[in-house]
Amino acid sequence: MSQITLYLDDATQALVDQAVQASGLSKSRWVAEIIRKYANREWSEECLNLAGKFPDFPFCDDKNLPSLAEDAPRIGF
Repeated sequence: MSQITLYLDDATQALVDQAVQASGLSKSRWVAEIIRKYANREWSEECLNLAGKFPDFPFCDDKNLPSLAEDAPRIGF
C-alpha cells in the first residue's frame, strides 16, 4: 500500500475534517473514496442505466435535426 502527503490550507483542512467526521470513515479511507470517485474514467452505473430511457432523444444522423452549417437569423443593430 502506498502513501501520499497532502498539503492543505486551513480552510480545506477544516472541510476535510468536517466531511470525515460526518462520514464515519477514517481520513485515509475518506480520501481514497474521493479519489476513486473522481479519478474513475468509466461511466457510473446510474449514468449507464439512463441509456435508452429517452425514446425521442435525437441522434446525430437524425434527418430532422437542423444542419450545423445553417446559421441562425441574427438581429441587426
